[in-house]
Amino acid sequence: MSKGESKGRGRDSSFTKDNQFYGLRNQGSTSYLNSVLQVLFMTEEFREAVKRHTEGNSNTTHIDRQLSELFDELKKGPAETIGITHKLGIHSVNKQSDAAEHFEKILALTSPEASKIFQGNLVHTTECLKCHNRTCEEGKFWHLPLPLEDSCTQSYSVEKGVAEFFQTCELKGENQLYCNDCSEKWDATIECEMKHHPDILTLLLKRFQFDYHYMSYTKNNCAVDVPYTLEVPQGQIYDLYAFVEHVGSLKSGHYTATVKSQDGRGARWYNFCDLSVEQLNQNLKVDNMKNFLSGSSSPYLLFYRKRKAQVLKRCKHQRPVDQQLYS
Repeated sequence: MSKGESKGRGRDSSFTKDNQFYGLRNQGSTSYLNSVLQVLFMTEEFREAVKRHTEGNSNTTHIDRQLSELFDELKKGPAETIGITHKLGIHSVNKQSDAAEHFEKILALTSPEASKIFQGNLVHTTECLKCHNRTCEEGKFWHLPLPLEDSCTQSYSVEKGVAEFFQTCELKGENQLYCNDCSEKWDATIECEMKHHPDILTLLLKRFQFDYHYMSYTKNNCAVDVPYTLEVPQGQIYDLYAFVEHVGSLKSGHYTATVKSQDGRGARWYNFCDLSVEQLNQNLKVDNMKNFLSGSSSPYLLFYRKRKAQVLKRCKHQRPVDQQLYS
């Protein structure tokens, strides 16, 4: 398996052992697991919730105990993930797998107190355009899936993708829905509303898709523009604090995580690549940045933290800031 390239990122020469974070050993091809575990560790509110649950429940069956033990190890030095892979039932550590899938598996096994940080609620409302009968379905989500475009000429806008996710969808012609009140198929609309905004909003850029021509999964390498600040319906503001990237092909790829620290170290960004942990050298001032990552084909999972203040200041004469994270 490819261990990934350094990607030419700039480093901070003043970065010393006294303030460094530590990496996770790769058991074979487990970078998909290491990347999401580093994001969870660096999410302080999740780490503390896991610790509280473990201390208050000595016989817990949740994965919190294994996570807490791993997090304690990571505070002291490089750590092993054997306890996590055992709890998740991962028997073949040399097999490539999906970071998003295992992110959800971990949250599904985590205590409600900790997992609720990442959990939101969506309501889908369907309306028959003949009798105007409305039906609502509510469901929880760990992430919002954003289908990427098959385009080699222009970047996919995450901001526009989120807006389209919540646009009213019209179902007509062959896509008509059956209405119980009308006892027949008729034109309809479907609206999606976020009923509960999670503290951490996760976006999944759907890079892996099934190709019916080749009857196998392929990777979409579409470039994306990722905003630092994201506004979702009902005016809730989120700020990017972490992202997981996938480089390489579907069968021979590698995952890394890049996360902004929360520990008073000047909001520094760190890149985690298995055992390698390196600090990015830029003093990123991105409060007014339109696109944090622009034209990159590697972002896969994006993690946004809910902004407590609901007011987003706008400036008509705001000039785009250089958004490049990589030097």
